[in-house]
Amino acid sequence: MNDELNYQNNPLHGVSLKNLLIEIVDHYGFELLFAYLNINCFNNNPSIDSAVKFLKKTNWAREKVEAFYLYQFKSLPRASDEQFELPPRDRIVPPDQKPGSPAELSLEDADRLREKRTTKAAMYDQEKSQRGGSVRRTAKHTSTAASDSDPWAKWRK
Repeated sequence: MNDELNYQNNPLHGVSLKNLLIEIVDHYGFELLFAYLNINCFNNNPSIDSAVKFLKKTNWAREKVEAFYLYQFKSLPRASDEQFELPPRDRIVPPDQKPGSPAELSLEDADRLREKRTTKAAMYDQEKSQRGGSVRRTAKHTSTAASDSDPWAKWRK
């Protein structure tokens, strides 16, 4: 019973994926959704029906859209680390947190966010290559030696 009450406190409870998309597309539009979420169904011939079809098949994209709905459109505070591990539809929103008005978003903000994510990913890749760099070089050297004796070695499995 208590879980049921908490579950009903989630703004996604009872909202179909199609209705969720209609709400956020009516407010933000496809261009802004693509800019923030970088999901091609909002860029290539966008329509509600094609987006619903794609999102129903693709869990990671659906969860990304649902999280956007919760934290940008409904302006809920960020979930706790424990709740963040769960898919958005399974998260329990504390009773004191009520949905607010949609966040004001712009294409300029989306560009800044994309640059920030790109920089962060590049730093992560650089740190990763520094930690495992010697192993990677050894493997590369081994494959080069193998390809010297057999030019087709890298395409064989």
